[in-house]
Amino acid sequence: MATSPAIGKHSEDRAGSVHRRVLRVRDGTSSVDVDAVASEVPLALSYNGESFAVMMATPLDLEDFALGFSLSEAIICSADELSGIDVHAHLEGFAIDMRIPQARAEMLASRARNVTGNSGCGLCGTRELEQVLRHPAPVAHGQALRATALQRGLAALGAAQPLNQATGATHAAAWAGMDGQLVLLREDVGRHNALDKLIGAMAQSRIEVANGFLILTSRASYEMVQKAATFGIGMIAAISAPTALAIHFAEACGVTLVGFARGTSHVIYTHAQRLISGES
Repeated sequence: MATSPAIGKHSEDRAGSVHRRVLRVRDGTSSVDVDAVASEVPLALSYNGESFAVMMATPLDLEDFALGFSLSEAIICSADELSGIDVHAHLEGFAIDMRIPQARAEMLASRARNVTGNSGCGLCGTRELEQVLRHPAPVAHGQALRATALQRGLAALGAAQPLNQATGATHAAAWAGMDGQLVLLREDVGRHNALDKLIGAMAQSRIEVANGFLILTSRASYEMVQKAATFGIGMIAAISAPTALAIHFAEACGVTLVGFARGTSHVIYTHAQRLISGES
């Protein structure tokens, strides 16, 4: 399917790649070419003027990222608690300052991170172990998903990733309805960032999490399950494998976790009753 404004931003808004001259070699023959390369820049996150973390990410959909990160990390409990987002571009990257209730800011002070998080790191630098392994509340169970709908969503995934098509370097997190049609998709060099951007976009659009499922173009690490479950998502399909801790989190939180979801094949690791075979 073609990418639509409902799924991704318009192409002229895409600033997630740069062009670089390269020496391309094919079958022993070399030539100078121009290649699209995914961008990766520091994002300095602060709340109420206080620095919290620096993350490495693709500079796209930054307001979605700010809101999604705040929700998936349980810094706020609802989108309404984020009263403002200011994004400032600098030569080195971006500064994102968010305004939250003072009570939330005071609780956050004890969670401040002390190192930079790279683009593949969900919780780098968190000082306390219990903050890393926080268990979200069990999610509400929606209707069962047909395997055919899962396959429909997977089949649409590739065409809905313009940045990855251009660079071959980004992950995506997508939200599909129970019929398998893609509703929203966000891309980033970091899988955690892609998921945070998607969660932020879903919160902005007030999408009902009981009426669809999450697709990840990555492995399902425990951080991905934790972030999704914190937002209330009850079904996750990843194209690669889950980790043992991810399976533990999914089982405990009532999340149906599917791995190796490719084509007409998949492996169900938890709460298998919510994914059924048969026609939609």
